[in-house]
Amino acid sequence: MTAIESEGTVAPAGNGNAMIELAADGLGHAYNGRDVIERIDFEVRRGEFVCIIGPSGVGKTTLLRCLAGLQRSTRGSISVRGNTVTEPVPGVALVFQDYSRSLMPWASVLHNVMLPLRANGKSKAAASEASRNALRLVGLDDTAARLYPWQLSGGMQQRVAIARALAYEPTLLLMDEPFASVDAQTRADLEDLVRNLQRELSLTVVLVTHDIDESVYLSDRVIALSGKPARVEEIVDIPLGNDRDQISTKSTPEFAAIRAHVHSLIRHGAPLAPTSGNA
Repeated sequence: MTAIESEGTVAPAGNGNAMIELAADGLGHAYNGRDVIERIDFEVRRGEFVCIIGPSGVGKTTLLRCLAGLQRSTRGSISVRGNTVTEPVPGVALVFQDYSRSLMPWASVLHNVMLPLRANGKSKAAASEASRNALRLVGLDDTAARLYPWQLSGGMQQRVAIARALAYEPTLLLMDEPFASVDAQTRADLEDLVRNLQRELSLTVVLVTHDIDESVYLSDRVIALSGKPARVEEIVDIPLGNDRDQISTKSTPEFAAIRAHVHSLIRHGAPLAPTSGNA
């Protein structure tokens, strides 16, 4: 039994169990009659970490917004746990790229995290407790909770945005290039944070990125998009194990080979043939 079939490419089952968390079936979207994405088909099993990668402007954010139910696809369908997505659904949280716009500057860190919980009817006490717990998960203490977003570094602000998503207790976490606006060291720290939280909390994560190293390092599988309109070029298994490290993992020949393969997919639309003498 296969986990994914896409554009004639079949990938073996991933690390999750048999429950399908998210599925896209013939998904397409057009703006003003112009196709942006077409014939997108994939499934994500519960507990998997999947990265969607492609060149800038290929339609990654459009795809993620459709998956989140923030906009209706113009063709095909999306389902989460067997239910067709036509609007945002319970159990799905989204972390945006621009944390400075997603956080309310006039509200404290704690109240930023509490906001969606209060909007969903949680009592103030319950929302506060859940929000403080979520902040601790991302390494922010009660002192940070009393500050305002503009008093924090960019990396800490993105931790707040991640905490707000976690406080919602999702099973499916969607992330739109969440580390694109921070420096390299902070990016590495946040990558490890999200990967550890995904395993600790048994989350299913779908993360959109344009960074090839990030996609290979984080995920169980990479969905490589290319073309205009965008299509799934290939779904690549990442057999690097669960115990990954920013330095040692990225120094291995296996990492380098997978990175080169993914690079060729999004740049050329097909894997490059090996040159003579190379594996």
